[in-house]
Amino acid sequence: MISLTYDLHIHSCLSPCGDDDMTPGNIVGMAAIKGLDVIAVTDHNSCRNCPAVMKLAEQFGVLAIPGMEINTSEEVHAVCLFPALKQALAFDGYVYDRLMKFPNKETVFGKQQICSEEDEVVGTEPNLLINSVDISFDQLWDLVRSYDGVMFPAHIEKSANSLIANLGFVPPDSQFRTAELKDLKKLHKVKKMNPYLEGCRIISNSDAHYLEHIHEPDLTILVKERSIRGVLEALMGE
Repeated sequence: MISLTYDLHIHSCLSPCGDDDMTPGNIVGMAAIKGLDVIAVTDHNSCRNCPAVMKLAEQFGVLAIPGMEINTSEEVHAVCLFPALKQALAFDGYVYDRLMKFPNKETVFGKQQICSEEDEVVGTEPNLLINSVDISFDQLWDLVRSYDGVMFPAHIEKSANSLIANLGFVPPDSQFRTAELKDLKKLHKVKKMNPYLEGCRIISNSDAHYLEHIHEPDLTILVKERSIRGVLEALMGE
């Protein structure tokens, strides 16, 4: 087995809450400086900065996984990761068709910038990406798997936009095998209240919106091989 340092929940400048300095180049560069082995850029309801991130990550020797943080119809946040850009961008189109369309107000919510691998802004998203989409949480596992991806609920202990806060519990018929905890100090309490999590891998990511918040290489995940497929298989519990 191979041990990889990771941060699998990072927002770029495409997320309205993401800092303008969170460009693909800056994210990958910071990950390389910090010594992270694998990262995932997971913007709200969009994968459209993943192409630039993946091209740059290859140059910097960082393994990058294309992904998205989806906001379900129940306002539950979940991270969705995919084996390749093809599946990620196809999923992006499916989600965008089901996004509640509401014009973004940059002065209120922030910019939503799509970047090239040279960190040039090549477009902006006019509709607010942090809105919910017409996809329920109980649909999500099978839907993401149909794109060969893996889903895990994000920051499950938070008081807003988390599986536990918004649904009140972890559904016993859930299928996810990994869950994200922002604060690992709360692990025992959260597991005690939600028996389903006893059988899950628990990971912790930065949910970074600013460069300085990207994780240090303190946490590791064991994988069979240093590849996107290897990481996804580990998150599947294999």
